Amino acid sequence: MYISSMMFKYLLYILLILFKTTFAYSEIVNDIKVNGNDRVSKETVILFSDIKKGDDIDNSTLNKSLKNLYETNFFEDVKVSFDNQVLLITVKELPVIQEIIINGIKRKTTVKEIKDVISLKEKNPFNQAQIKNDLNLILNLFKQTGYYLVDAKVEVVDNNNGTVNIVYNINRGERASITKIEFIGDKKFKNRKLHSIITSEESKFWKFISNKKYLNIERINLDKRLLKNFYLNKGYYNVQINDAYSSIINNEEFILTFNIDAGKKYFFGDLTINLPEDFDPKKFKNLNKTFLDLKGKKYSQNDIQKILDEIDKIALFENYEFIDANVTETVNNDKIDFNFDILETNKVYVKKINILGNNITSEEFIRNQLIVDEGDPFNKILYNKSINILKSKGIFGSVSSRVIDTDENDQKIIDLIIEEKATGEISAAAGFGTDGSSISLGIAENNFNGKGINLEGDISIGKDSVKGSLSYTHPNFAYSDRALTTSLQATTTDKLKDYGYKSSLNRAALGTSYQQFENFYFSPSISISSEKIETASNASTAYKKQEGSYFDTLLNYSLSYDKTNSPFQPTDGFYSSFFQELPLASDQLTIVNGYTFTSYNELGDDFVVSAGIYTRAVNSLENNKDVRVSKRLYAPQRRLRGFETGKVGPKDGEDYVGGNYVATANISTTVPFIFQTLENTDVKIFFDAGNVWGVDYSNTIDESNKLRSSTGVAVEFLTPVGPLSFSFAETITKASTDVTESFRFQLGTTF
Repeated sequence: MYISSMMFKYLLYILLILFKTTFAYSEIVNDIKVNGNDRVSKETVILFSDIKKGDDIDNSTLNKSLKNLYETNFFEDVKVSFDNQVLLITVKELPVIQEIIINGIKRKTTVKEIKDVISLKEKNPFNQAQIKNDLNLILNLFKQTGYYLVDAKVEVVDNNNGTVNIVYNINRGERASITKIEFIGDKKFKNRKLHSIITSEESKFWKFISNKKYLNIERINLDKRLLKNFYLNKGYYNVQINDAYSSIINNEEFILTFNIDAGKKYFFGDLTINLPEDFDPKKFKNLNKTFLDLKGKKYSQNDIQKILDEIDKIALFENYEFIDANVTETVNNDKIDFNFDILETNKVYVKKINILGNNITSEEFIRNQLIVDEGDPFNKILYNKSINILKSKGIFGSVSSRVIDTDENDQKIIDLIIEEKATGEISAAAGFGTDGSSISLGIAENNFNGKGINLEGDISIGKDSVKGSLSYTHPNFAYSDRALTTSLQATTTDKLKDYGYKSSLNRAALGTSYQQFENFYFSPSISISSEKIETASNASTAYKKQEGSYFDTLLNYSLSYDKTNSPFQPTDGFYSSFFQELPLASDQLTIVNGYTFTSYNELGDDFVVSAGIYTRAVNSLENNKDVRVSKRLYAPQRRLRGFETGKVGPKDGEDYVGGNYVATANISTTVPFIFQTLENTDVKIFFDAGNVWGVDYSNTIDESNKLRSSTGVAVEFLTPVGPLSFSFAETITKASTDVTESFRFQLGTTF
């Protein structure tokens, strides 16, 4: 009502001014009078009118003054007149907001969030036109946390003293939970695969501590980006995530639907590079090999980024400071040709970097992640890489930037806009299978003290073990660009019933990890541990000899080379890792060596062949001493299926004592065309082979010459209570002492 009357009077007055003929020419203002003002001083009114004594005034000046006064949002009505060289300004002030009252919300932090988000503020003038917009802002605020069915009403109370109270009556109702997540359209992949890509989860009764089961606009938008990136790396160059919408089932439950148009698959065509005349082509010869390797392979956005990263490295190494890379794409049927045009740019430097939006994260931590610093040459490639590094930390909701020109042509200012997100995590998991049940609980903070520090604590309880651990990881210790990790661990392993011993182990460790070369990682650590071993009354003589307490100081390190296309569910490339455990000071000197290699090759969508080897060796460095029972080796269950866990290899009486050596080889392939219509089912065919052998003493049964092998089918279902996996395995070769297991299942979930 305020706005309508105000605008009517404003328009009427403008018309009167336009047709006023009292003066046709400009006149000088000799005096200014103000009427109707109460809280706003006469001097303030005159100031905002932008007219002062001695000014020449005409109709245009009056119109502008009127507009200026309305735009202050101080006044409900304004009149301006000029007669006999006297300017008369008559105003009607807007009421002032004395108090904003939020009813129905008890939590103080939520009340504060509401007051922060709305435009109307206490002690400011009240404008009726802002009410509706503020109400929408409140509704959107609740939607971000899953409250989609909020009933919000607003009341304006006139206090009859020039002030008003604004009263919001809010009933937020229950949070909107996601009963089901659907994927429709030309999606190419099974629902089970797409479920593993997104962060939103279907609501289940055991997910009572998870916020991912509630509708959240920001999370849904993130899911759309994750889905698009997934398809772009699978060759679907023109993929469209057309929409994500929710359908209400009842007052509190929704179905979340993602509409996907994958389109056809594209492949790399010709890849070329154009260099400035003064650049040495030999410096870029490795790129030509990369281009040849990619030609004919499916299109992947990640591969394009790797090429740009390689250009970046060459530029740095060769001191090409001022370069830019323009990428031109040409589509020919199902092939995409790429041309990388390397340009020398004008010499431009970074004058200043402004960090904006970081309320929790320290500015020092953010700056330490940047490759480009103040005073450095402005390199667009390095600039973009710095942004990507910040995004990869996982502690920011979004990272954006803008480059601002300055009066100095060779200077730029960079604004980094950070949007922080909650970094605390609570996790839980439970499982039940042929090896028994298990449960684990964990808590983590990924940005402790605003420095990107990771703190984690967890406890897990299994069939015959209890394990608890605490860890602290500093991502940039002493400004070294290397992570420092300290950890404490306590483990009790009770195998008295099956293997005749019980181990109680406490360990403290200090280590680091960093990338030594491209894709090559080095991870050294030092650990101090104490272990107590107890044996059963019917245990073998060899076991009883090891009963007692042990103290160890160990040097551990691993060397790994990772050429896979993804850290999670890789489909191409290989991973190779060697590790060693060396005794520095120990009650029993043993050395442990290990090597793992796995390669992946994608033959089609969800059709991935993997092959790998796994080897471990543990040996005593002292004559006439056996390897400690807790350090002896067994074949991991997932690497030698068809055999009962721990019941392969050397025996001492009835006890399976493990070996000094273990080696396995595995080949598996997904078969997406089997059960293709079952959206929540994946099938793999596998072949496993391996052996466990070697003991330190002769009183044993050891059929080390027997190769163990098996083949079978592994099936995974996405069930309402979590993923169910089971395998059927048939042994091909085995030893007489082995215990076989044709069927194995595991049911587990996280919440």
